Amino acid sequence: HRFNKAQQGAFLPYVEKGDIILFGSTTENPSFEVIAALLSRTKVLVLNPLSEETLILIIKEALADKEQGLGRLKLKLEKQVLKMIIDYANGDARRALNTLEISANLAKDDKITTEEVKEALQKRILLYDKKGEEHFNLISALHKSLRNSDVDASLYWLARMIAAGEDPLYIVRRLVRFASEDIGLADPQALSIALNAKEAYDFIGSPEGELALAEAAIYLASAPKSNRAYVAFNR
Repeated sequence: HRFNKAQQGAFLPYVEKGDIILFGSTTENPSFEVIAALLSRTKVLVLNPLSEETLILIIKEALADKEQGLGRLKLKLEKQVLKMIIDYANGDARRALNTLEISANLAKDDKITTEEVKEALQKRILLYDKKGEEHFNLISALHKSLRNSDVDASLYWLARMIAAGEDPLYIVRRLVRFASEDIGLADPQALSIALNAKEAYDFIGSPEGELALAEAAIYLASAPKSNRAYVAFNR
């Protein structure tokens, strides 16, 4: 999804001739982010979140592995701590292992506590990389929350990104895009709200201008959704 339409189109002749085998991954819906011509020539596989049982096995293996894991530290993990890590991971083994590793580094003895996991989660926010994987994880989470009409979750992810140092103008650009693609004619006012949020932020700046982004996020999450214009335009 990081390639624009022109860049995606450049792959087409090589894919058609069989000169290249194209593998791609995305956190977004391929129907929205991949051009139709390329999508019709590929097979889409959905990677579902890992089950709680699978995450438990992965974490236990990481704690036991002395070569590539944390086995040399001989750490103990209580059930409530394990559950906290799994709940945060939300089916993603990378999140679980990253949280486990930071928690292990914070552990004062041979046992990881809930307090150390909480501190680890805070450190993950501070270690947020604007160009890295977590950047795209969070903007994806905001996008999905807006699409699911979850106001509380939308505000949470918006505030979390701002607290981590994300450029508010990047966020508001995503809000404008969401208003155009995912709400569209179901509520034409949504696009104006998003654009007004950008204008307000440009005029006021941080931190006061961030409230305009929050108001826009609330409106977009609450608005009816329709991607009919987006789909029709891309046919």
